[in-house]
Amino acid sequence: MLTQQQQIQLMLAQTRSNLAQNTQPIGNDGFAVQAADWLAFDARLQQHFPTLIENLNAVYGDREDFSNFVQTLVQAAYSSWQHRSPALKAQDVAHEASPDWFASEKMVGGVCYVDLFAGSLLGVIAQIPYFKELGLTYLHLMPLFKCPDGKSDGGYAVSSYREVNPSLGTIDDLAKVAAALREAGITLVVDFIFNHTSNEHVWAREALAGNPEYTDFYYFYPNREMPDAYDATVREIFPDQHAGAFSQLDDGRWVWTTFNSFQWDLNYSNPATFVSMAKEMLFIANLGVDVLRMDAVAFIWKKLGTDCENLPEAHAIIRAFNALARMAAPSLLFKSEAIVHPDKVVQYISEEECQLSYNPLQMALLWNSLATREVNLLEQALERRHNLPANTAWVNYVRCHDDIGWTFADEDAAEFGINAFAHRQFLNRFYVNRFEGSFARGVPFQDNPQTGDCRISGMSASLVGMEQGDEFAVARMTLLHSVILSSGGLPLIYLGDEVASLNSHQYSTDPDKANDSRWVHRPSVDVARYAERYDMDTNAGQVFARLRRMIAVRQQTAALGGTQLTVFRAHNPHVLAYWRGMEGADRALVLCNFSEQPQFISAETLSGLPATVLNLLSGQSMHVGQGVLLTPYQVCWLNVPAAVELTMAI
Repeated sequence: MLTQQQQIQLMLAQTRSNLAQNTQPIGNDGFAVQAADWLAFDARLQQHFPTLIENLNAVYGDREDFSNFVQTLVQAAYSSWQHRSPALKAQDVAHEASPDWFASEKMVGGVCYVDLFAGSLLGVIAQIPYFKELGLTYLHLMPLFKCPDGKSDGGYAVSSYREVNPSLGTIDDLAKVAAALREAGITLVVDFIFNHTSNEHVWAREALAGNPEYTDFYYFYPNREMPDAYDATVREIFPDQHAGAFSQLDDGRWVWTTFNSFQWDLNYSNPATFVSMAKEMLFIANLGVDVLRMDAVAFIWKKLGTDCENLPEAHAIIRAFNALARMAAPSLLFKSEAIVHPDKVVQYISEEECQLSYNPLQMALLWNSLATREVNLLEQALERRHNLPANTAWVNYVRCHDDIGWTFADEDAAEFGINAFAHRQFLNRFYVNRFEGSFARGVPFQDNPQTGDCRISGMSASLVGMEQGDEFAVARMTLLHSVILSSGGLPLIYLGDEVASLNSHQYSTDPDKANDSRWVHRPSVDVARYAERYDMDTNAGQVFARLRRMIAVRQQTAALGGTQLTVFRAHNPHVLAYWRGMEGADRALVLCNFSEQPQFISAETLSGLPATVLNLLSGQSMHVGQGVLLTPYQVCWLNVPAAVELTMAI
């Protein structure tokens, strides 16, 4: 009997033989082009095929048609590689040679909706000078593929992965944007919404019509027997939209809809679904997209008797997609969107799965520390949960298009005597201005009185107190962004925050948006605020100047590159402190006061530092030999030269 390794090698040999027989020359140079393409693809095929098979086998290995499925899949990958542009193939080689390029101190990200920020895809090209002014080298364009008019969950109900929303332009325009951004040195990120499609997608329409080729692309049930069985163990994600995880169709059947009734979950137990989505993924990659935000990764596999989240098969599917990308679009990266328990979030992060991941824990605990004025949970998270494997990185953010959910671990909070349920209730009250003395003006999202669950909507400026003219609002904005820019990984700025844009309640007049409070922090570009960005008498000007200064310093400070961080004990419950940089090189010590009161760090605590150090942000020397008094919400990035031998405990 053959060993598993021998079986894989036999399948690899068969696959290579089939490709050689079935491929046709393309391009003006005919066979010369095909030969070069084949040599490059074949090398990667041999390297990544075992990983691909290992993960596909975990999901589909017991099927009689497994071998044919693999041949079809790899043939699609090779065809995609043949059509990949020379510019992208050159980028593939460069990024393979520098697999941690995305963790450079030069990398600073922005995120926006195309229509709201730039009007159209070609309008994005017109904004490139502004992106460069701000210092962006990474741009995430929010969902832009074709979706239904009206209710589309902000574009997350995709009707076609090969067409963009007609109001934004054309698929050719997207390719032009990708090329223009690449020329400007800006990495392009788009969403890959692969857990579900719109009910208007051709697959959904064909499945609904009974086309046997597509019936198994989704989960259909004739009655409530199976939905009730699943609902007994799954959680409601959008209880305001529908109870449980299913929606009823006009013909009486039930279809799995984790989120909204118009978003039908894809059935990955069907290998044809995987092949079809792989082709869509590679098509998007060949447009020039550099990073795919892997939407809703936790939900892509269903198993009766479980919560249908974070199952092993979900990881296998993503790793199989990754292995396929390594063959056909080697510089394509995956960014995980998993808003789940911190221990589950990190399980998606590896070179073989998602090289990048949102850092929802840090985001939530930044806001927690701002409300409590204490850094205990945030310091604990940085110490225990921040450092990642080589060639991976967090994407750190203050706000995003979504809500703020309090995703800290209950057991972490318990170590400080904090009742997690009660504490989340406090945070919800604080950020929607139901707590006396709160500076925040957020809006509740998916407020569930039965479970006590609630999340928070709101622009950063409104959440830090700018709506009511709080004297510390600008300093709080600076503080939050200083952490994402200095703590290691890739910082991501929600565009509009850099000019202190406020909540917009215009969404409430739109019937398609009125029931989704997240639109309060998805406003159209605030032209007046951007016009004020050079006026230091305005909030927009002050925030923009401070943020631009921090970005410039980050991009000039090698110690702030990479991902590794070491917590420094400031011995003050209101002060967060950490080391950045490698031993033997210049390092940075970051100090952050999360209180509106001055906070002191003793000379003994800082005794390992030189008596005078450079504050990178102010450009001035600081005397620390007698201790440091931080002003309210002050941030310091202190440069410690490599020649200094650190004797303090770190």
